[in-house]
Order: sequence, then structure tokens, then C-alpha cells
Amino acid sequence: MTALASHSSVKVVGANGQISLGKQFAGRQVLVEEHEPGVWMVRTATVVPDNERWLHEPQAVVDLRSALAWATATPASDGNTDALLKRLSDGIE
Repeated sequence: MTALASHSSVKVVGANGQISLGKQFAGRQVLVEEHEPGVWMVRTATVVPDNERWLHEPQAVVDLRSALAWATATPASDGNTDALLKRLSDGIE
């Protein structure tokens, strides 16, 4: 069982309503939860944009692993470049 370290410090809320958590948290996103008036829990968080959420779905993980396995097992080749370029140009009008 791991013991949780606890550290308390006194901070002053400035006139603009802000507190500083320290430079080690600069630029980080945090969740601020108000459990009751005057009682806040502040936790660091990683926020995933809506348009990237699909990357965290189980099927996306399976598809990406499959694609990476194929790319690792299939050497790159310029052998069919001309045919590919012709196919692409035929589709563009």
C-alpha cells in the first residue's frame, strides 16, 4: 500500500481573484472543484479536444495498432509511384 504525501501551504488570493500554484504548474490545465463554499480541490488534468476524442476509443486503438504493424512489416517502395500518380491525376478534373 502506498502512502499519499500531503503538503499544505498558505496562499493569498490577489485582488484579481487569482492564486499562484508555483512555476512547476505554469501552462498546465487544472480542474477546480468546489466541494462546498470555500472548499476547493485543484487537480492537474489533460483535456482532450472534442475532434481528437475518437483517437481514445477502443476501435481506434485497434485500427492504429494494425496500421502501425502493417507499416513496420511493409518496406517503403517507389515501385508503383508512376501508377499511383496517374490514378490520382485521373480522378482530378
